[in-house]
Amino acid sequence: MSGHGFLILDFGSQVTQLIARRLREMGYYSEIKHFGYPTEEIKKSNYDGIILSGGPHSVYQEGAPYRSIKELVGIAPIMGICYGMQLICHDLGGKVESAKSREYGFKTVTWSKSPFVDGVMSQPVWMSHGDVVVSVPQGYQVIAETDDHPAAMEKDLVFAVQFHPEVVHTQRGDEILNYFIGKTKAKKNWQVDDFLKSIQDRVLAEVGTQQNILCALSGGVDSSVLAVMLTRIFGKERVYCVFVNNGLLRKNEYEKVIQSYESLGLNLHPVDASESFLQSLAGISDPEKKRKTVGRVFIDVFDAAVKKIQADDHVEIHFLAQGTLYPDVIESVSTTGSSVTIKSHHNVGGLPEKLNFKLLEPFRMLFKDEVRQLGKALKLSDELINRHPFPGPGLSIRVIGEVTAEKLAILKEADAIYIDYLKEKGLYEKIWQAFCVLTPVQTVGVMGDGRTYDSVLAVRAVTASDGMTADWFEFHTRDLREISSRITNKVKGVSRVVYDITSKPPATIEWE
Repeated sequence: MSGHGFLILDFGSQVTQLIARRLREMGYYSEIKHFGYPTEEIKKSNYDGIILSGGPHSVYQEGAPYRSIKELVGIAPIMGICYGMQLICHDLGGKVESAKSREYGFKTVTWSKSPFVDGVMSQPVWMSHGDVVVSVPQGYQVIAETDDHPAAMEKDLVFAVQFHPEVVHTQRGDEILNYFIGKTKAKKNWQVDDFLKSIQDRVLAEVGTQQNILCALSGGVDSSVLAVMLTRIFGKERVYCVFVNNGLLRKNEYEKVIQSYESLGLNLHPVDASESFLQSLAGISDPEKKRKTVGRVFIDVFDAAVKKIQADDHVEIHFLAQGTLYPDVIESVSTTGSSVTIKSHHNVGGLPEKLNFKLLEPFRMLFKDEVRQLGKALKLSDELINRHPFPGPGLSIRVIGEVTAEKLAILKEADAIYIDYLKEKGLYEKIWQAFCVLTPVQTVGVMGDGRTYDSVLAVRAVTASDGMTADWFEFHTRDLREISSRITNKVKGVSRVVYDITSKPPATIEWE
């Protein structure tokens, strides 16, 4: 691999990983480090450029993440994004203040020096900040503004923007990143084959030639790609794949997934624990408690499954492999000590202590689309690779409130009708994620001249490239009409269907 790529210093933004992802898509190696990564280590690595991420703090807030910009200037070209721009200003003598009105969502910036090849001087961008730059450091030039404040500045090899070019909402964001890359000596040095080989090499080095792996399968893209990759590296005699039916899967999914895994030649050990999960969820309505309950039972079921495998096959298991992705991690834990926890994920943290395994998470810093690229490199089927994401806690977080067998049956039937319609009309692969949510709201309806009082079902469909941000899918009216008609006519217990038109942010993709 030629060149040393880009260092991204993470100041706690929920979308820091998108910066690395954009750069990798553009063909440049990049890696993320804690904002306090030692200066001497940065110098040793000889990076092509350094990018300072956004973050949720104010530069004036007590305990806010800080590092000296003066120390970084001269090591490599620097780009600041959002908090990164504010920190550059604050540390080099500019002025940052709390905004009278927070700049959040879409804003239009006007450039005095266009970063675009075609010279366009105005563009919509995505902002999310409470502080604003009032004056830039001496010698710096403001090269873009909103109606109220500086939106971009530069001086020599330092470039900073107040908005987020890494999110899909900012138009031509890659071109803005490319403007910064033009200040560096970086050469394109990253492609998916390199990506796959580096992960395989890292896994080989970590696991060695003798130790065995237990792979936790969910039926989704991430764990499936992981299981196939590990089986091809170590052979099926060393990779034991456990697939748990928690009773929270889609209609007939347990049987379908088993058939799929057997066709892939995996060493599969299916476990039907649906009754245990349902009993444990009885009486629980709080979404976080539901997630944690699913996680706890999952561990207990796995513990029993592993003991059976070890007893039956007379083997010792050393590693637990999971298809954990970066969005799971960033929403569940603070990777830098500065980001904000959104919600817990059942497969993030905690398992090694209970099961006494070393944890193997090769995809922990990847996004869904990158795992799909790995799947293609492994020559897996499009049907498997393009499967919509499905949450670890399954349908338990798509039944709002307490989970019961009756509610699950209603939701499974409605969801099957919805997904089948999308596939029938060629819409499934145009959508990042689609699902139904059974709400606790009941409304009056009329069926067959009789009065009903049944549940409101919400339908959700979003477009995204990574899951960190998403927008609702714009169905044609005739599609929504047909979806509603099929569900209300065929699913007993649903009196009304509504469509969710909320983006992420401010919402999350799942309702719980």
